[in-house]
Amino acid sequence: MFSSSSATCSSSGEEGGGNLVSSSFPSLKFSSLEGQDVEVAIKALANADAVCFDVDSTVIQEEGIDVLADSLGKGEEVSAWTLKAMEGNTKFEDALAARLDILKPSLSSIEQCLINHPLQLSPGVERLIHSLHERGTHVYLVSGGFRCMINPLAKVLNVPESRVYANHILHEDDPEGSYAGFDADEPTSRDMGKPKALGIIKEKGGYNTMVMVGDGATDAQAKPPADAFVGYGGVVVRDAVRNKACWYVMDFEDMIQVVEHK
Repeated sequence: MFSSSSATCSSSGEEGGGNLVSSSFPSLKFSSLEGQDVEVAIKALANADAVCFDVDSTVIQEEGIDVLADSLGKGEEVSAWTLKAMEGNTKFEDALAARLDILKPSLSSIEQCLINHPLQLSPGVERLIHSLHERGTHVYLVSGGFRCMINPLAKVLNVPESRVYANHILHEDDPEGSYAGFDADEPTSRDMGKPKALGIIKEKGGYNTMVMVGDGATDAQAKPPADAFVGYGGVVVRDAVRNKACWYVMDFEDMIQVVEHK
């Protein structure tokens, strides 16, 4: 098991990390060995019994709440708050409350949004998650987004709903399912919620090695309890995240190599 004593990986530099990885995985050809401790991240992924994925701009190619906002004609107003949250410039719970207060999404409006604008999986993520399942690794979706938008994705990816940690929008019992707030008790509804969620996952599952994969500042916060943080820049590159990642990748191909390596 690898050390998880700090929120970022100790710096090894791209070149030094590359030499160590090449000696550990001589048969693999990596396109990217950028990160603060690439060897730790790759070894953690190779041995992980649990891998947790952020959803927005990682598993999918957009921010779900921005897709919903666009469908309701409030895209610009909401995307400004999303950017603040992802860059770590405001507390997540403040950004979440502000965006939902702007949108007030009914259940029927969310369902119509998903019909009109199906969320698009990022290239390679379906194969990566399938390969993790094939080798017996448990996969979790840990998101500051909404269960009602993520659960359909989880079904496609064969991730049980019990392994989805996300926010729950509350709705009235009326024909439209009018917006009634959100469950503030969900760990992902507030700042430092992802490390709390991963702590719960790790304790309940008894996992030895856990990896977090994501694009945002809230994902970088999840180490510890994650043993390694893999930053993903395939949709959007965030410098603050890039500088904290143990391993930073622009696509999922190198991760697939590690998982499928015999």
